[in-house]
Amino acid sequence: MNCVIVGCGGHGRVVLDILMAEGEHRVVGFLDSNADVHGRRVDGVPVIGDLMQLERLRHEYDIEAAIVAIGDNGIRRAFADACERGGLQLINAIHPSANIAHQTTVGRNVVIAAGALVCAHCQIGDSVILNTGCIVDHETMIGTAVHICPGARLAGRVTVEAGAFVGIGATIVQSVRIGYEAVIGAGAVVIGSVQPLTTVVGVPAKTIKQRDVEDWSSWLIPKHFMDNPRLKIAEEADLPTL
Repeated sequence: MNCVIVGCGGHGRVVLDILMAEGEHRVVGFLDSNADVHGRRVDGVPVIGDLMQLERLRHEYDIEAAIVAIGDNGIRRAFADACERGGLQLINAIHPSANIAHQTTVGRNVVIAAGALVCAHCQIGDSVILNTGCIVDHETMIGTAVHICPGARLAGRVTVEAGAFVGIGATIVQSVRIGYEAVIGAGAVVIGSVQPLTTVVGVPAKTIKQRDVEDWSSWLIPKHFMDNPRLKIAEEADLPTL
């Protein structure tokens, strides 16, 4: 199946490597909103345009599927919606060295990087990144557009709500809830539930920032994203429910 990777930055290169290791899809190109990189090659794969040109590119390259390789949780989710509206199937990139329990359910547009471990009866939502070497233990639920960074460790029965970010090397103890769009700092040790829109750091983790609940939707389509005329495709993205 011919596919494209949306985003040709560092994460896009990681996703390309995973798809090549899987060998199940043929990557015909990258899509990227930065016109300066159009026509270039990234690890041998051409940057063929952006999502604004999707209708033409679908026919020109016989594109059937896509995966969004953008680190920003809100933009990743909005672009995934745009790809689906454009008629593309959202695929996953799961590295062969990742260990995923048979009882785990995995959504669409999910990246599971090298060495990740996902244990029994976990649920992984759409547009999630489980990055290199992270551990997601039994019966944990990961919401839509969450990013679990390299080396992070989540104990059993943890719930991570939509749009949350768990920093590199962080540890979350069992049975806690991480609220939507919360940020867990690198190396933090979380021993209690974290409220939505809250940033915590340290050992044990303590709150250093909490945004107004009225700003809950900002991660879905960030202002800088909406103000960029090259990215107006996001204006048509429906705001998803939490």
